[in-house]
Parts: sequence; structure tokens; C-alpha cells
Amino acid sequence: MATATASRLAVPAPRPSQPSQGRRRPAAFSSAPSRQRAALSAASRGRVVCPAAPASAPASTADAGQDRLQKVPISNIRNFSIIAHIDHGKSTLADKLLEFTGTVQKREMKEQFLDNMDLERERGITIKLQAARMRYIMNNEPYCLNLIDTPGHVDFSYEVSRSLAACEGALLVVDASQGVEAQTLANVYLALENDLEIIPVLNKIDLPGAEPDRVAQEIEEIIGMDCSNAIRCSAKEGIGITEILDAIVTKVPPPQDTAKSPLRALIFDSYYDPYRGVIVYFRVVDGSIKKGEKICFMASGKEYVADEIGVLSPNQMQVNELYAGEVGYLSASIRSVADARVGDTITHSSKRAERALPGYSEATPMVFCGLFPIDADQFEELRDALEKLQLNDAALKFEPESSSAMGFGFRCGFLGLLHMEIVQERLEREYNLNLIITAPSVVYHVNLADGETVECSNPSLLPEPGKRRSIEEPYVKIEMLTPKEYIGPIMELGQERRGEFKEMNFITENRASVVYELPLAEMVGDFFDQLKSRSKGYASMEYSLIGYRESNLVKLDIQINGDPVEALSTIVHRDKAYSVGRALTQKLKELIPRQMFRVPIQACIGAKVIASEALSAIRKDVLSKCYGGDISRKKKLLKKQAEGKKRMKAIGRVDVPQEAFMAVLKLEKEVL
Repeated sequence: MATATASRLAVPAPRPSQPSQGRRRPAAFSSAPSRQRAALSAASRGRVVCPAAPASAPASTADAGQDRLQKVPISNIRNFSIIAHIDHGKSTLADKLLEFTGTVQKREMKEQFLDNMDLERERGITIKLQAARMRYIMNNEPYCLNLIDTPGHVDFSYEVSRSLAACEGALLVVDASQGVEAQTLANVYLALENDLEIIPVLNKIDLPGAEPDRVAQEIEEIIGMDCSNAIRCSAKEGIGITEILDAIVTKVPPPQDTAKSPLRALIFDSYYDPYRGVIVYFRVVDGSIKKGEKICFMASGKEYVADEIGVLSPNQMQVNELYAGEVGYLSASIRSVADARVGDTITHSSKRAERALPGYSEATPMVFCGLFPIDADQFEELRDALEKLQLNDAALKFEPESSSAMGFGFRCGFLGLLHMEIVQERLEREYNLNLIITAPSVVYHVNLADGETVECSNPSLLPEPGKRRSIEEPYVKIEMLTPKEYIGPIMELGQERRGEFKEMNFITENRASVVYELPLAEMVGDFFDQLKSRSKGYASMEYSLIGYRESNLVKLDIQINGDPVEALSTIVHRDKAYSVGRALTQKLKELIPRQMFRVPIQACIGAKVIASEALSAIRKDVLSKCYGGDISRKKKLLKKQAEGKKRMKAIGRVDVPQEAFMAVLKLEKEVL
């Protein structure tokens, strides 16, 4: 039986040729943590840590996957994560590790095994992180490997930081044909802050365009890691998987043996189960936890009884106890995800830890937009759907909002644009709702004349000009990595979006890093699309919030047929108000259908109209029956038609289509 299982899991893994030894050590090498430097120095002296891999997985490795619940000493536990940019092969590598260690049988295997949502599979991204416990045999010694998956997008950087805090090591996976990208860099810096052991892996070496030597040199120059012994693999073909597993065992340090200390466990994820309540994913840092013990969440102060604990392998498997270094899940009939937030610390109610684990913070929304049902009868369904989504996603915030143009809906807060798109798509798919989404806006700090400061996320709620002293807007620091031939267009984009140029560094001969500080409101539009189109898809970006700055901002109102449309109001810089107003009125003229009466479309700052367009009326040729006779007959008919148009305009209602509400977001660059 063991032989048959092994033959199913056999993965060819020939040892690739190593790049040349003794490469120059970069200056940035000294900035790595001490343990990292020691490991890299050993590699640079020519000592190969990873033993040569056998041609196929040994029978003991495949069988070990069936004994994942067996305890191992703390010294044999390895907790690691995978750092990679979107589409660099992180999910494929995770699949191959699960298959090779026998954690998932080949007959049960499917692509992107840890990505459970259809949305994740379609977009090829990880939205909700997962964890998986694997058992691996090396030198006849069993090891417990805990893979803690991470989302790859900048919107979820807080969850990434908590996942990395639960690990001692990380695999840095870089596509050998594309090289280092911006999001990879951001997560590497997070890993270095957490003092993780980083193992460089060059993936997709089987592609015709792969240049592993060039990419290895790029990692050395950008990050400062010695890559002379970087593992070269192809997750798709199964090349180099044994080397990766051996490197995890050899290089990643075991957790500290603190099983005798008071319990402290770090929550790195949670989700809502309709039958069992909130399920918490955690890593035990100190002490141990047993089934039936009374526990306390230190940030929220809530107390519960641990009804069920277990490990994720990757399906949930119950155990009676978890001790320091282990990763598992917890069910305690918790009603709300807010009681067990990501980053919180679990401890015993009776014997509490003196202080919580560092790094906990509340998730604060960065982008706001209005969600309105197209059918007013779906308002209650939308409320129920948002409440259910919030059970799984504590970062989602919403409050009721009403609009004269669209009726009743909700003002929702999101971590970023990707988060907003995902929530919108899940509401429409999973709850069968038809929604109108208003243009996204950011949170402004409004300093009032009486000295008070208020937050404003909805342009329609901005205080009157006489009541406010100044407006501050959020600024972000954005780093764009691009090939050198696209530096000009990308700097032009940064200047157009009111950006302040900070620095430019050539990280390799052909790639540069361009750093700007610019308003978040300028990024919320089509900034990423413009970046990709100007660089023909080669540039990547990463950003972080750096604070608020005072700006000369005004509220731009849109009036259609004399009525203000609150959902189309926006806050813009005074210098760009005219161009935005002109572009917006022209766009609305294209999108709004013609009526039986003339429809004026105006962009206003206060009572002053700064741009105007008009939709001409659809007219019937009332003179067609007048084939002759006196001119007074024609004048009489035209006067009668004009009076009818005037009456129709007074009682007429203009329906604004969904595309018009997004026009403020997708203004054509040529018109600006």
C-alpha cells in the first residue's frame, strides 16, 4: 500500500545547476537581521545547506501525510509563509507542497487548492488566507510544517503582517521570467521587520523566457540577500520541491520552547460559520491550550469556553491540546467576528498573561462609496447581505444613507479599491442583488471655524464654506517599479495626479524605482489602469498611508435639470475643478438618454456654474401637416409644442443610468 501511495505522489525533482559562487555581497546585505545575515553568510562561504533531492518522494514521506495529528517535539516544528507577487506561482507551489507531503491525496487535488472562493480562482489571487499542517520525513526524523498562507494585495497588508508574525521563516518566491515586483518588496520588508529567515526561490525556470541568473542578481541588488544558493524550481512541473522542503527544515528555526509560560496565542484570521459561530485561526506563542478551557480575548475583553480546538491540514481535524509553536483553530460559539479580531491575543481567563502580543490595531477603512439597490424593495435584502458579509469581514463598515436621486442605501467603508470590488461582486453573486455603486471617495479631515475637527467621507455632508476653515486630505507614499524606458510616462502620471517627486533609484541596469507622495483621492480613480497602460503592463506599484495634509479643496456639485444629484458630488482640488467639471458634464451628456424636453447638465461650486452642457429635446415634426397656408398656423403649432415641453420639463424626471454614477471615477484622460 505504501509503495502504491508513493508511486501516485512521485514528483520528478532533478537537482538544478547552481549559479556561480562567490558573487559580490551588496551593501544592503548589512541591513538584514542578525540571524538572517548569519544564515546568508554560511551560504556565501559555499556551504550548501540543502541536500540533494531524490528523484521521487520516498514512501515514508507520502505515508507521513496520513499521520499529521501525531505530536512532534517543539524543536521539530517549522512555521513558514510564502511571499510572492500576484501570478508568481504562490498558490501552485502551495498545491505541490500539499501533494508531495501526502497532506492531500492526488485524487482530491485541484488547482489553487487553498483558494476556496470562486472569485479567487477566477481572478487568480488570494483574498482569504488559509493555513495547512504538513508532516515531512527528513533523515528518518518526522517534522511538522505549518504553512500560513497570505493574501498578496496591498489592501490586506495588515493581515499579511499578522500572518508573518505567526511564522519563523518565509519562502521568497520570484518568477524567474519577470523578476522582483513592488508588492514582493513590501512583504519582504514586513518579513525582515519580524526577523524571519528568508529562503529565496526562483520559480517557473521551465519557461522559455526564464532568466534565473539575472533575477538572482536582481534580488541581491534590491533586497541585499545572497542568492548563490537560491533554490531553482518549477512548481507546475514539480522540479525542486524536495529542495524547498529540506531548506524549510534546515534553515527555518524552530519556535521557542515556552510551553510552561502563561498562554498567549496570536489570532491571524477568523471567519463566521453559520452553525458554529466564529472560527478563529491562531498560533500558540506561549503556553498551551486544551479543549474545554475558559479563554479570554485580551483586546476585546470577551470570555468564552473553547468547545473545540484542532489543526488545519488543510481541513479541520480535532485535537485535545495545542502547545507553544503549533498552529490551529478554535470554536467557542462566538457570535461576532469583532470579538475575535485579527491581531488579538488569546489567554486563559484564570491565569492571564501579563501583556498582549504586539502589533494589534483596528482595521480602518480608506475608501468609501454608496451602495444602493436598483429595486427599492431590495433595501432590506441589502442590509441582511451586508450584515452577513460583515460577520466574515470585520474591516467592512456600513451605515444607512438616503439620496434624492437613488432612494435608500448604505455608505460603506473598505480597505481599498480591490476590497470594494470584491464586496460588490460577492453581494451581486451570492445574494442576487442589483446594485448602483457611487464613485468612491476618501476620508477628509475638516477643520471648522470653531476649532473642531470632523471626519467627512461623503461629499454631500461637507460643511458649508462659511463654517469650515480648511480641509486636510490623506496622502500616500507610492513606489513604482518600472523598466527604464517607461520612466518618463510614469513620472508624467505622477505629476498629473498632484504628486510630489521624492526619489528615483536604478535598482538594476534596466529597472528603476520611482517614489512619489500623492493624495489618496488621486489614486482611487484609474491610477493603476493608467500605470499599466503607460508601461505596457510592465510596471508594478505599492503604497502606504503617510498622514494628512492641508489642501485647497472645493466641493463640486452636479445639477441635472436644475436638481442637485448628491451621488455625483465630489471633492476636488480647486485648480482641477474646471477640467473635472467640464469632463464630467460632457461624459454625462453622452450617458444620459435624451428626454422629451431639454435637459441642462451643470457643474457648480456653490452657486457658481463653472461648466454646462445640455441634452436637446426629442422633437416631433409638428409642421409636417402644414403643407401651405398662412405662417400664423405654423407659429401657433410651434407655440403649443413649446408650452407642452415647458410643462413636461416642470414635472419630468430624468433617470440617471448606473454608468453615469461611475463617470466621475472613469473620466477620460484626453478630456482632463
